[in-house]
Amino acid sequence: MRETAEEIKTRYEEFCKEDLNINMERGWPCKEQLDLSMPMLNLIGADSDLDREVDYRGYAGTAGIEPLKKLFAELLDVTPEEVYLGGTMSTTIMYDLVNKGVLFGFEGCKPWKDLEKVRFLCPVPGYEKHFKICDTFGIEMIPVGMDENGPDMDRVVRLVREDESIKGIWCVPLYSNPTGAIYSDETVERLASMQTKARDFRIFWDNAYCVHHLTDKKYTIQNILRKCEESGFPNRVFEFASTSKMTFPGGGVGVCVSSRENIKWLTKSSLLQLKSGDKINQLRHYLLLKDVEGVEEHMKKHRDIIGPKFDLVDQVLHEELDGWELAEWKKPLGGYFFNVKLKENMAHKVWEVCKEAGVSITPAGSTFPYGNDPEDAYLRLAPTYPPLEELEKAMHVLGVCIKMVGIKKAGL
Repeated sequence: MRETAEEIKTRYEEFCKEDLNINMERGWPCKEQLDLSMPMLNLIGADSDLDREVDYRGYAGTAGIEPLKKLFAELLDVTPEEVYLGGTMSTTIMYDLVNKGVLFGFEGCKPWKDLEKVRFLCPVPGYEKHFKICDTFGIEMIPVGMDENGPDMDRVVRLVREDESIKGIWCVPLYSNPTGAIYSDETVERLASMQTKARDFRIFWDNAYCVHHLTDKKYTIQNILRKCEESGFPNRVFEFASTSKMTFPGGGVGVCVSSRENIKWLTKSSLLQLKSGDKINQLRHYLLLKDVEGVEEHMKKHRDIIGPKFDLVDQVLHEELDGWELAEWKKPLGGYFFNVKLKENMAHKVWEVCKEAGVSITPAGSTFPYGNDPEDAYLRLAPTYPPLEELEKAMHVLGVCIKMVGIKKAGL
């Protein structure tokens, strides 16, 4: 039997009395996940051999050490010459590449700063860091709807064919943030082969969750670098990955994959910014992960920790909301997030009353450009950081908040 409005209000008031402080706002690894990589800190000492293909203690080796480049090349099905290692996070490389487009331009075209207008396509719901990069450089964002196969490709193809000011598109192609979508073969092929009015159009392919599976099946997507080559646009894509959610977010390795021509250009144009990345840290990562099988074994340990958290989120959402017709969600097959779609004009109020009860979730609207969700319906949940007991409590709070706001909205 469904709870009454009074019963739901009473449950909410009881939660508020508990003085909760539960954070599920960001996709942070939890302590147990970080502990998995602690042995990496003991893999290099004062007696370690660091004078290898280059001396890892010196300046040489701008684009990264060969062993780790080879490992990422195998993971992403490219060649080592198509891999650049830079800094600790892939977001840094993304930011830098957009900055390079603004200041210097691509393909011998005008720098974007010299153009009247520059636009990017932004599949929504999407990743707020992508949107903030655009906002930082004054790039206008055009939202494009998403489904389980990726962005609305009919709209994407039409827009890039007609509008020369559209210079890029953001994509999280596998276990998309936050929807969990997996780009279909057709979507990848159309992105790679579509005719664009802008010669310097770029795909920013954020393959952040390429090894972050939550089921026994390891889902894959088509190799967009090869598809772009086959279509005659070899320099169209910059693909990104990192070890941020494999090892330590603050001490990982950022990766960019692109054509050999693009990687040579990126390496040369980054010399003043990053003459040499932290090659000793890169070696630590290689010694920990070793090979593709080592990565899979390491990520299985992550899955054993966070998989039950995703199961719990799905379970409590069903317990609290089945029969209420207030929310839709789909349990993701990988990645780091749950996407919940509420009835229209509920998301901001649900976020607000959750916060008042001591549960922080990603602010409503964050997964849309400019923080503007026109339906005010989408919420992103990040289950990885809180302990299971706290997560269960947080999810019951969320369920109560959704019902409380839904009842008020319906005037019951």
